[in-house]
Amino acid sequence: MQLRNKKMLCLPYGVFLICFVLAPLVVIIYYALTNGEGRFTLENLTGFFENPKTTGTLLYSFGIAVVTTSVCLLLAYPIAYILARGKMKHKSVVLMLFIMPMWINFTLRITALKEILTVIEGNLSFHPFLNTVIGMTYDFLPFMILPIYTTLLKLDKSLLEAASDLGADSVRTFFQVTLPLSVPGIISGIFMVFLPSMTNYVVLDMLYNSTYIMGSLIGAYFAAYDWHGGSMIALVLLVIILVFTLFTNRYSDEDAGNGRGGVLGR
Repeated sequence: MQLRNKKMLCLPYGVFLICFVLAPLVVIIYYALTNGEGRFTLENLTGFFENPKTTGTLLYSFGIAVVTTSVCLLLAYPIAYILARGKMKHKSVVLMLFIMPMWINFTLRITALKEILTVIEGNLSFHPFLNTVIGMTYDFLPFMILPIYTTLLKLDKSLLEAASDLGADSVRTFFQVTLPLSVPGIISGIFMVFLPSMTNYVVLDMLYNSTYIMGSLIGAYFAAYDWHGGSMIALVLLVIILVFTLFTNRYSDEDAGNGRGGVLGR
């Protein structure tokens, strides 16, 4: 009886998944693989890869995501390390300073950043890619800091003490103990930054007044009532995200399973 009641508790969640996840996905797949007459076709798929605009947008979006993720990682890891392992006072206050901008309306933050960049550069159109990366980094940096900070905060201090007892200096301890054990946090941060960076067209539109990114390209197709082309672009992007998710999860699981043994075995 209790088992049946527990299953009934899952019913609202199941209904939500069917209505707001599965059903829209089925609609996207249907329009992506059919033509205007409702017949099955692969022309939308071949058209995606034959169209320089769509492939160029995909590559441009991928480039923005890679650069943004790299910059966020380079900035976030030292910050997270200092907050988690440093001896500074009022760490929570400093961490709060990085989180507080997330409480402000997204549009207001990007508008303020645009004004700052305008004053610095004089004309935003001179550096569209750089401005986009700056805007993306400003927006997604906390999502890289938090998972790395959490992982470093939970790091077993006995491992660091063991490395020190075995004669490892601070640099060797970092590269052979701290860094390998913080990989799960790095993977989580990359996952939380890379995927939104490929589709967040608001930053690009507000800083550069352009639609040259995957999210806005999909919206342009639907705005032009080309549901089949827009659905195919969304489906291709969904497959890319799925492959990236499976890869990062697999890498994270392997590292979690082997990281501790590898560190202790050195």
